[in-house]
Amino acid sequence: MVKRTVTVTAIVTEEFKQRLAAELKQAADDQQRRIDQMDFQARRLIADIQKTDLSQAMSVRQRLESEKSRQEAVKREYLERVGQVSELEIDSRFPYNVAEGFIEVNLGDNLAEKLQNAEIVVKDGVVIEIHDP
Repeated sequence: MVKRTVTVTAIVTEEFKQRLAAELKQAADDQQRRIDQMDFQARRLIADIQKTDLSQAMSVRQRLESEKSRQEAVKREYLERVGQVSELEIDSRFPYNVAEGFIEVNLGDNLAEKLQNAEIVVKDGVVIEIHDP
């Protein structure tokens, strides 16, 4: 048995668009909660460090600000993707997810063919096609 990737492709429907937009909005909200928590913890940490070493506190503050900027960029990306979801065409195919699956390999098999990506096509969560090269 060998592990390989399996692409999950969704047929775009109104229900799919609504569910995907909701998932992306939830991810953006979760990201904001992480940013808020990081801000709270950073203030406490920097206040503690300032008591002993001001230059180290400045260094820590810079690293935390850099990380906060990175986290905010991730949140913005989620929100941008929410806007893109509305532009998806009904009945088009959307590469929704990647999963891992196992394939049996035997002596004499063409390994390249066996390891090619398999695909599962779903419509509103229901499997409608399986492509296994």
